[in-house]
Amino acid sequence: MSAERTSAHEQVTVDLVAETGDLDRILGSLGPGDWDIPTPAPGWTVSDQVAHLVMFDERCAWSVAEPDRFAADLSSLREPGRYGSIHEGYRGLGASRLLERWREGVDALVAAGRACDPRQRCAWYGPAMSATSMLTARLMEAWAHGQDVVDATGAHREPTARLRHVAHIAVNARPFAFVTNSLEPPTDDVRVELRAPDGSMWVWGSSDTESVRGDALGFCLAATQRRHPDDCGLEVSGDVATKWVSIIQAFAGPPGEGRNPRSEEHTSELQSRVDISY
Repeated sequence: MSAERTSAHEQVTVDLVAETGDLDRILGSLGPGDWDIPTPAPGWTVSDQVAHLVMFDERCAWSVAEPDRFAADLSSLREPGRYGSIHEGYRGLGASRLLERWREGVDALVAAGRACDPRQRCAWYGPAMSATSMLTARLMEAWAHGQDVVDATGAHREPTARLRHVAHIAVNARPFAFVTNSLEPPTDDVRVELRAPDGSMWVWGSSDTESVRGDALGFCLAATQRRHPDDCGLEVSGDVATKWVSIIQAFAGPPGEGRNPRSEEHTSELQSRVDISY
């Protein structure tokens, strides 16, 4: 096992602990009634957001550490109504127990990640992926669903260097965004330049004609479909880059519904809280 691969796996594990810890701080401060607050995701309360995380954190840990258990569960999830039944079961635990169950799931996931071979291929609901990629995806999900909780409750969360994981997934998933929208993935490269929370620059690609530039937070909000791309302060050049940003998604599965563009008033409010201009 290369030192580089080990270091990357260890770093994403450390960052997953930090990202879930940040969300834990917010969830732990909520009162019982706050868990029923609607979030920006239509029909989803704070409880629904956490129930979703619990469900897939646990299953990710099974995929890494108990593949036979994951395979059996995957088969049962194909039964009509099974997903909704499981999700509702988590949600029905109540705020206190749901929070405990989420913490237990995160602990199990981190333990599985630390004990596995980073090169291990792990089954999932799409193509299998490495254990490192699996943990990175769970960090992205914790951040994205955490954003819905933040937006719903008015909690404060500072952007961190952990956004690089979210952005990296989105950049690598560019072909998938086209495929899942029934479009042929372009072969053109797209240069992505993002300003990190510490002011440094993160760069992917080398195109001179196709580019996306902006703040890392704005890009990640667009990529996880927590904000409409028009509200994220991104500068987009080129036909391929423009189309990509309009359908961008860092998550697996079918195209998301995204969010409607905000009014100028709401956009200004977002920009006042964090500079998302380039």
